[in-house]
Amino acid sequence: MPIEIAAHAGFCMGVRRAVESAVQVADSGVPSCTLGELIHNPTVVDMLRQRGIPPVASAEEAAGRQVLIRSHGVAPEVIKQLENAGCKVVDLTCPFVNKLHRVVAEDTGEDCPLIMVGEREHPEVKGTCGWARGKVYVVATAEEAAQLPEMDQAAAAVQTTFPPERWEAIVAVLRGRVQHLKEHNTICNATAVRQREAKKLAATSDAMIVVGGRTSANTHKLFEACKALCPRTILVECAAEIPPAFANIHSDKIGITAGASTPDGSLEEVATHMTDNENMAQSSDFTMDAIVATMTRIKAGQTVTGKVVQVTPDEVYVNIGYKADGIIKRSDLTQQDVKEGDELEAEIVKVNDGEGNVVLSQRNIVNRKAWEALVAKYDAGEYVKGVGKEAVKGGLIADVEGVRAFVPASQLAQHYVDKIEEFVGKEMELKIIEVDKQKKRIVASRKAVIAEQTAARKKAAWENLEEGAIIHGVVRRLTQFGAFVDVGGVDGLIHITDLSWGRINHPSEVVKPGQEVDVKILSLDRERERIQLGYKQLQPRPWDNAAERYPEGCIVEGKVVRIADFGAFVELQPGLDGLVHISQCAQNRVAKVTDAVQEGQIVRVKVLSVDTEKKRISLSIRQAAEDEFSFDDEAMGEEAPADAEEAPVQE
Repeated sequence: MPIEIAAHAGFCMGVRRAVESAVQVADSGVPSCTLGELIHNPTVVDMLRQRGIPPVASAEEAAGRQVLIRSHGVAPEVIKQLENAGCKVVDLTCPFVNKLHRVVAEDTGEDCPLIMVGEREHPEVKGTCGWARGKVYVVATAEEAAQLPEMDQAAAAVQTTFPPERWEAIVAVLRGRVQHLKEHNTICNATAVRQREAKKLAATSDAMIVVGGRTSANTHKLFEACKALCPRTILVECAAEIPPAFANIHSDKIGITAGASTPDGSLEEVATHMTDNENMAQSSDFTMDAIVATMTRIKAGQTVTGKVVQVTPDEVYVNIGYKADGIIKRSDLTQQDVKEGDELEAEIVKVNDGEGNVVLSQRNIVNRKAWEALVAKYDAGEYVKGVGKEAVKGGLIADVEGVRAFVPASQLAQHYVDKIEEFVGKEMELKIIEVDKQKKRIVASRKAVIAEQTAARKKAAWENLEEGAIIHGVVRRLTQFGAFVDVGGVDGLIHITDLSWGRINHPSEVVKPGQEVDVKILSLDRERERIQLGYKQLQPRPWDNAAERYPEGCIVEGKVVRIADFGAFVELQPGLDGLVHISQCAQNRVAKVTDAVQEGQIVRVKVLSVDTEKKRISLSIRQAAEDEFSFDDEAMGEEAPADAEEAPVQE
C-alpha cells in the first residue's frame, strides 16, 4: 500500500516563524502569554502552555506580562489596550497578514468602505476589519456579495487562507456592485499551492488523511477539497485519532497532507502509524478479504442495480441482493413503463424505512448526474442552458439543466437591471461562477457569457482587419466629433473631417444611426483597440473634375461660407470653394467685403479661372452681374418689334 505525503504540508512560513519565536521567548524565562491561541493547533498550544506561555482571552488577563500576538494578527485598538495594561507586545503576526493590514489601512476611508472576503468569525478577519478607516462589509459567498448595496467605490481584500476559486467568484459579483473597485488578492501563495497539491493527490488516491487542528480554517478547507475528490477522506489531529478500520484498509494508494498550522512531528507520526499498520495487516489479507466477499453491505446514497420482482400501481419492488427488497415509489421512477424482470439502477434513500424495507429512488440518480454534469461543465468552463423561474431579492432563480441555480442581479446583464421579473420564463445561456458542493448550490452568470462572447467576436473581428481595406458597417451612434460604426463586432470611428470633403457642422449632415455604409480603414491601433475609418475617401474628390464641371466663363450659384479682409470664399459644392476677391464683390468699389455680401448668402458668380494643381478657383460676383445684365439687354433688343420708332430726343 503506497503512502504519499504532499510536498507542501505542515507549517507554513508564517506559522513556523511564530512558533519558533514563541519557543525562544519560553527559553528566555520572561513571564509571557499569547493573546488567544498562537495558532489553531491544540498540540502546539499545549506545548507552549507546558513551557510557561498560556493563552489568555483579554488585555486584563494579560496585565503586566509580555504578550505574544498570534499569527492571525489583531486590530490596532487591541495593541493599545495591551499597552495600557502595562504589557510588552511581541508581534508574531504572519507577514502576509501584516501586508493585508497595510492594504486595508491605506485603501479605505469614509468614502471608500472595506469589503472583507472571508469567514466572519475567523480571528484574522476580525483583526483585519479593525484596520479599516471606514465602513466594513464581510462576505464569504457570491450570494452574500450579491446582497451588498451598490457603491461608487470600495476596497476588496481577502482572508489569506481563503480558497482562490471562491475569491474569484465573489470578485466577479463585486465588479457588478461597485463602480470603482480596488481589488486586493491577499491570499497567501502557500495556501494556493497547498490546496492545489492536496487536490492533485486526492484525485489519484483511494483514501486521504488530512492532519491538523479542527479549529484551523485552512485545515478544514484542505479537508473539504480532498473530500470532494476522494470520498474516503478523514481529518485527524494526531495518529491516535485514526480509526482502526481506516488504518487497516486495503488500498492501492493513501495520500496524506496537513494544514499550515500542523507541526512536522504530527505529520510524521501519522505516516509512521499507517506504515506500521500496513506491515501488520499483510499476514491477514486473505482471511479478511474472504469474509468481506461474502457480505453485502449497503448505505444511504449508494447506487445499486437490481431486478424488478413486482410492479403495483403505486410502487415497484426490486431485488438488490440484500436481505430485503428495495421499494421505489412511482413518483421516484424515471422509467414509467417498467415490468417484472427489468433491470434498473437506483439510489438507496433509506436502508430501513421502519418496516425493514429499503427505500430506493431513480430520480435522485438523475438529479445527482445532472449535478455532476454541471460541476464538470463548471470545471471545464463550459456554458450551460437555463430558464428563469422566479425573481427574488438580489437576483433570479433559474432552472439550469435540471438543477436550481441563483443568478445575482448584477450578473444578468452588462448594465443595471431594474426589472428582474423580465427574465422569468426567458431561456438564456449562462456560465457557472460558483459551486458549493456541500450545500449543493450553484451561482451562475449571464453577464460573463455576454462578456466572453463579445470578447471572442472582437478578437475574431480584429484578426480580419487590415489598414487600407474597404469594409461594410452600420452606423451605431453619432457624436459632435464623428460617427461610430460597427464593423463586425467592433466599433470604429469616422472623424467628422473624414465624413465629407466639404465642411460640415455635425455628422448627421452626412450619415444617420442605423445606416449601412462602406468605409475604408485608415489606421489600426491594436493595443488601444482603436480603429480610424474614412467615409469621404470612397467618395469622388471634388477637385478631380473641377475644371470640367466649372469651366472658365460659366456662371453658377454658390454659398458664402467664409469672409476675409481680401474677399469672400464661396462654396460651389461640398469640398470645393472659390475666392471672390474684394474687387470682384460688387459692381462699385466697396471698403469692406461685408458691404457687399454676408456669410451664408447665396450668390451668383462667374468662374474666372480654375487651377486644379494649386486647388484654387477665382470667382467674380461683379462680372457675373455684368454678363447677366448684358445678356438681358441683348435679349430685350432682340425682342423689340421691327416697326418700333426711335424715341424722340428731348431738347
